[in-house]
Amino acid sequence: MAPSAVRFHPAAAQEVESTYDWYAARSASAAHGFREELRQAVDAVASHPHAWPRYGSRIRRYVFPRYPFSLVYLVRNSDIEVVAVAHGRRRPGYWRSRLRDAL
Repeated sequence: MAPSAVRFHPAAAQEVESTYDWYAARSASAAHGFREELRQAVDAVASHPHAWPRYGSRIRRYVFPRYPFSLVYLVRNSDIEVVAVAHGRRRPGYWRSRLRDAL
């Protein structure tokens, strides 16, 4: 099966940018590590979108191994939309309002 197309909700894309900037201001290697984990997460869900556990009825979540973030995404047909790159210890579920905009 071919990898699925992955799109980021605009707010999720902003989360990626601000998180990367936060790490970059503190450590270039931490910023690089975050970017690499994000790339691995996107590759994993694109290749096997249903392999990651459900997090609610319509969404799934890939937990980053080394950073306190999760890739929260929806799968519809062959499309994947990342609705959040959510910090694991802050405001659980803040991104739920984005679901009505997704796909």
